Amino acid sequence: MTLTIPAYAKVNLTLEVIGRRADGYHDIVSIMQSVSLHDTLTLEPADEITLDADLPGVATADNLAYRAALLLAETSGAGQGAKIALQKSIPVAAGLGGGSSDAAAVIVALNRLWGLRMTDEDMIEIAARLGSDAPFFIRGGTAMVSGRGERVRPLPPADPAWLVLLCPAIPIPNKTAAMYSMLRAEHRTRGFLTRKLEARIRGGGDAPPDLLFNAFEAIARDAYPGLAEHWDALHALGAREIHLAGSGPSLYARVPRREQGTAIALLLQRRGWNAHLVSTTQQPPADRVRKEGLP
Repeated sequence: MTLTIPAYAKVNLTLEVIGRRADGYHDIVSIMQSVSLHDTLTLEPADEITLDADLPGVATADNLAYRAALLLAETSGAGQGAKIALQKSIPVAAGLGGGSSDAAAVIVALNRLWGLRMTDEDMIEIAARLGSDAPFFIRGGTAMVSGRGERVRPLPPADPAWLVLLCPAIPIPNKTAAMYSMLRAEHRTRGFLTRKLEARIRGGGDAPPDLLFNAFEAIARDAYPGLAEHWDALHALGAREIHLAGSGPSLYARVPRREQGTAIALLLQRRGWNAHLVSTTQQPPADRVRKEGLP
């Protein structure tokens, strides 16, 4: 049996940093939203766990998808292997959670391939050992995320929208740690905006612009050389709701119509930039597994 599963990217409708924890991580509250840009993983039984990727330098021992497979084999005692093939479409270290989404997709797919019968809660617990974003991707969709990312509370769909993603290639060594180190006391909040947006979404409301927030936006233009040019280009093309995805450097802008988003993305691509028109998605990973070669 061969399983194929997409691993969707995410954006943060809110991302508030509450404070630093004793374990070195930071407490956050965030509303995360899956979007249609995705990597694709194909898994099949094998004697050992291996990973191949179509992007050079990705299939390493540090790759989160590979580490997820090893961790699941260790914790479950499955005694099985898997050949994992990864097709990358989500830019690396872009703030879109690509590596964490790949890891969660591997956990979900191997749970099926190895017949482990784990619950979502079981898989979230394992994913939390791999990174702060990984637990969210076990279910995906729209969710309230807190703690260091290990507490995930599903939400009804937020206001559906088309989004233009713009992913500048602006690398920063040890990006996430570096971005957190730049935050000062005045950038910390108490989660009020996130909880207000959560209540609005639960009540069937939309996600109004005044409730969208990302703590890293206060430092992003200084942290990422050239980000201001990308931000201003989006604005010049008519985008008015521009926000940072995660700790960046990717930007997203909500647009009211697909046609407008297509035009903006094409104009950005003509500049040689990595831009995509995406939609929000609610389909959980377990429902996305495609089986091939079943008897």
